Amino acid sequence: MADDDLPSRHRAVPSGRLSRLGGFSRLAGGVAGGMLAEGARRLAAGERPRMDELLLTPGNAKRLTDRLSHLRGAAMKLGQMISMDAGDFLPPELADILAALRDRANFMPPHQLDKVLAEQWGKDWRRQFRRFEPRPIAAASIGQVHRAVTRDGETLAIKVQYPGVAQSIDSDVDNVATLLRVSGLLPKQLDLDPLLKAAKEQLHEEADYIREGEQMRLYRERLADRPGFIIPELHEGLTREKILAMSFVEGIPIETLADEPQDLRNEVFERLIRLVARELFEFGVMQTDPNFANYRYQRESGRVVLLDFGATRAVAPDIQRSYRRLLEAGLDRDQDRVREESVAAGFVSPVVIEKHRERVDRMIDIIVGEMAKDAPFDFGDRAFVPPLRDEGMAIAEDRETWHVPPAETLFVQRKVSGTALLGARLKAVVNVREVVEETFAATA
Repeated sequence: MADDDLPSRHRAVPSGRLSRLGGFSRLAGGVAGGMLAEGARRLAAGERPRMDELLLTPGNAKRLTDRLSHLRGAAMKLGQMISMDAGDFLPPELADILAALRDRANFMPPHQLDKVLAEQWGKDWRRQFRRFEPRPIAAASIGQVHRAVTRDGETLAIKVQYPGVAQSIDSDVDNVATLLRVSGLLPKQLDLDPLLKAAKEQLHEEADYIREGEQMRLYRERLADRPGFIIPELHEGLTREKILAMSFVEGIPIETLADEPQDLRNEVFERLIRLVARELFEFGVMQTDPNFANYRYQRESGRVVLLDFGATRAVAPDIQRSYRRLLEAGLDRDQDRVREESVAAGFVSPVVIEKHRERVDRMIDIIVGEMAKDAPFDFGDRAFVPPLRDEGMAIAEDRETWHVPPAETLFVQRKVSGTALLGARLKAVVNVREVVEETFAATA
């Protein structure tokens, strides 16, 4: 996130267990109060409102996004993850509320920032720098980033973790899950436990800045043969458990390429698609966070800057094989095999096939028709999305068929879907079939 885009306000991060629990309690109380007030208003008007209509009011939406943004950490991150990972399995109103968290960013007040830096670097930490900019250049759910210049004149980006975030991950995830369950919006038979367990594991990994620094270093090695990318260099001497120090790499937001010539947009986005394919089928390792802020572009060099490797995960061989078989079936236009592989991979439950076979087949027909074309695919043309959404929402009305795919598959799909959304933003046109076939040939 660019400096100019940051809201000009400080909000201290609640770091203690009781203060964070109190935040959730105030959220629950505020939502309940909002429901009572809205219910009384509608009853007085002669209406008989449903529970979801009382819960998903504009006032409660604001309460939810504001409180989770204030808590930051896993509370905010989980809302972001659910909105992107499981958005298709949630009511659209709830998905929209959670998606709003992706655009929220507050930052620590100076005294809280200084306390974290002193704990990690010592009280005389300022002596290591000619300049340390107190206002962050980016702020997210787990930490914020500052620009600094060392005594040797090296310009660095310093990511500082919010206090209490790592210690509160498990309780935050449990508290958010409780809020979702008591809302009555999710069917009781929907088993979120595997997803929540995986979310906790990933968030603990993202909060380990030593691990993230190592993943960043490994990605620099993996992409050393690809001059079209640039990755910051780890500064090991200043990196700590809650501080990640790296070289500062200039770049503009990747979304600004939407105003550039079509050929440039196509070339840059094809580069990103090939990277995802290499991660999935060659590296067996994937940076699974598709947030647009994790990509920037250098006009002078034409390189794509890759940032934030906290969500880097190994891709299990069985997941690789599932995606390969599914894509091969799609390229062959074999709809029966696509259906079978979708069930085998856990994307679709057997119950859905049994009860909604015709709708599933229509969705497969749309998807196969788009992906199997040996021609450039226009990511900006979303004409096929509404029919897919209509069929999917019709199936989703049958709450007994709700199903959450395996968590490991969701992490990969999060990256794939998020990359496609970036392609739509850039209105890029790329021959996806050609990219997939070339990747398969290189990794056979």
